[in-house]
Amino acid sequence: MKPGPFNLITDVAGFRVGNAQDQVLRSGVTVLTADAPFGAAVHVMGGAPGTRETDLLAPDKLVQGVDALVLSGGSAFGLAACDGVMAALHAAGRGFAIGPVRVPIVPGAIVFDLLNGGDKDWQDNPYPALGRQAFGAAGTDFAIGSAGAGLGAMTARLKGGLGSASAVLEAGYTIGALVVVNALGSANVGEGPHFWAAPWEMGSEFGGLGLPPTGFPATDEPRPGKRLGEATTIAIVATDAALDKPALQRLATAAHDGMARALVPSHTPFDGDLVFAASSGAVPLRDPDADPFLLGHAAAGVLARAIARGVHAARPAPGDLQPCWQAVTARRSTMGSDR
Repeated sequence: MKPGPFNLITDVAGFRVGNAQDQVLRSGVTVLTADAPFGAAVHVMGGAPGTRETDLLAPDKLVQGVDALVLSGGSAFGLAACDGVMAALHAAGRGFAIGPVRVPIVPGAIVFDLLNGGDKDWQDNPYPALGRQAFGAAGTDFAIGSAGAGLGAMTARLKGGLGSASAVLEAGYTIGALVVVNALGSANVGEGPHFWAAPWEMGSEFGGLGLPPTGFPATDEPRPGKRLGEATTIAIVATDAALDKPALQRLATAAHDGMARALVPSHTPFDGDLVFAASSGAVPLRDPDADPFLLGHAAAGVLARAIARGVHAARPAPGDLQPCWQAVTARRSTMGSDR
């Protein structure tokens, strides 16, 4: 297993990602789309989710493909980003056909970033326009860290962000993850720069520090630093393996293990943690028993890496309420060199 050429979810051929953000608002939107409808499912494990059109992703529901998946800031206001994406898809003649009418299918999920220091005193909801802008920007290369829906994200101690990673399996499948890290928990071990996801790191994609040489505080009893509903990590895992909706739901479920590996604590009553799973269906399964097992394992690893990469790539900005990993690590290095 190795990263794809971009080490982004768009290494899965056929998928594109677009970001849009507003620095004054300190929030944004990220959209995953493709040129044709794609299979999707969802699994929710957090206690405070915010979603749109997720019921139709259940295995027993009629719709078998979606036109886009939306990750947005803005709490419930951010669900309106799906309206902008729907408008852009409608203008392109895309959507589920019902007679002569086409209805774009755009499930979405949000994170709470209303208390991050940005100006939220708007007259008109800004998220539909951000959604349309993000859809229009969709491509194979995109920014991570302080970008898109991750622009205003925070964690327990450091700035969060938008993360992505990919893996190419020996069996020939590609799998990738896209995540907005806005967690109650921490991606980093204690007060140091090391990432909980270190055992799954490929190369030095988030610093190459490994785990702390003195161990880690596994017996700590954490206290919530945010109130109910203020924290959420939302993600998409995508693959080119031809998985139906039940198999995609299982893939999303398995991917949650990656969230638990990379964020401590995770899946709390205060988080709205969820994972979408998507498939282009381009590569037929060679072994219908072993391959979904392998893909579930890979999904957990790639999501853990994407979470760490999102925090690692965050950058400082005026008015930040939290430091970013890069700044804290640079300060520690300077202090160490002065001794």
